[in-house]
Amino acid sequence: MKPELLFSETMARAIRAVGTADFIQEVLNLMRTACLFQGAFVSRLSLNERPEHVYDNVRQERRSVVIDRWLDRAWLLDPFVVSFIGGSNEPVMVLRDVAPDRFSNSDYFRIYYKSLRLKDELSVFVNLPNGTLFFSLAPADGNKRFTRRDVEKLIELHPVVAALCEQHFHRSPSAGQSDRGGNVNFVSLIEKVCPDLTQREVEVVQSLLRGHSTQSAALLLDVSPATIKVHRKNIYRKLGISSQSALFSMFLHTVND
Repeated sequence: MKPELLFSETMARAIRAVGTADFIQEVLNLMRTACLFQGAFVSRLSLNERPEHVYDNVRQERRSVVIDRWLDRAWLLDPFVVSFIGGSNEPVMVLRDVAPDRFSNSDYFRIYYKSLRLKDELSVFVNLPNGTLFFSLAPADGNKRFTRRDVEKLIELHPVVAALCEQHFHRSPSAGQSDRGGNVNFVSLIEKVCPDLTQREVEVVQSLLRGHSTQSAALLLDVSPATIKVHRKNIYRKLGISSQSALFSMFLHTVND
């Protein structure tokens, strides 16, 4: 079958799926005509609210780590979501566009990339009247990285994907809303998990959890690297821990009231 015929038929299926339960799967199939990927997790983002689950094809035995834990609070450490919160996201991005300098050494990377044997992730953002769809895509071969050509081809397709999503969610505006978790604020959550920290120490925790090195956190907070080291030492002492992994565990596993 010629590529143009495959694209036309895939496009037709996506159009027919608007307003049906098969829509997300058909849109993903349309996106695969531009870029090969396997894993897919789709959520709807809104500022200061927990993401809403829309779709995923994650294996059942991995859902508690990959999906449930992410939806609980790990999304606050997701570099793509951080870029969205900061208003700096592009319609299509890959991990190297958004990851902090020490991200590959972070516990978030260890759980969500290394344990899944993934080297890369590609994101597609689609703005809707009631939020932004966030497509998180994993390469078909976990050992490979997405190319700039993959990004360019998805950027070319993005207006079509956006138009289809606008039509579908206009017809089905409540899709995914059953998983809404209420308002959440990263700083408030850190203050709850670590109640004895100063405001500056909370800012240091936020930058370290998101994968910034001492030098990067210093630039971010406009202080010296030596000051960051002092803050980190005081944070560990106050919390009774001795490593960033312990800090990550406290953040991830403290039960909400």
